[in-house]
Amino acid sequence: MRFLVRDRIFGIGDDYWIEDDQGRKVYLVDGKALRLRDTFELKDAEGRVLIDIHKKMFALRDTMVIERDGEGLATVKRKHLSLLRNHYRVRLADSTELDVSGKILDREFAIEYDGELLAVISRRLLTVRETYGVDVVRDDADPALLIAVAVCVIHLAEKEREEG
Repeated sequence: MRFLVRDRIFGIGDDYWIEDDQGRKVYLVDGKALRLRDTFELKDAEGRVLIDIHKKMFALRDTMVIERDGEGLATVKRKHLSLLRNHYRVRLADSTELDVSGKILDREFAIEYDGELLAVISRRLLTVRETYGVDVVRDDADPALLIAVAVCVIHLAEKEREEG
């Protein structure tokens, strides 16, 4: 499954559509302005909230939290003691972990579970300018979760670049 994301710096208050490879609007990323912390909602085409994404308060390092129906689904943060700046860890609610690595700011990275590829985020094969693709490799993977992970990782990397 391929999804296309119009690339903008993920600013709070920004809304943008994610389309499938047929050009149909599938998900809306709704940036919530006027909140005390960085907050996004991933909605379906009918406007139903599928996933809430927000910055974790009182964390030592920037951490994003992904929730579904008020239940914690995952936390996303830069990996400890990684030689690569572009290496993030996603801890799921069941304590399993996803690994995200690659050139985050260039939109060239992968999401893996236990060495198995789940999704590839890339703008290499696309001809539409300022767009990157999220290719969900496994049929049994949760596309909304993987898109939410990509949104979090890019947001964290952009904030780190601004502060660094």
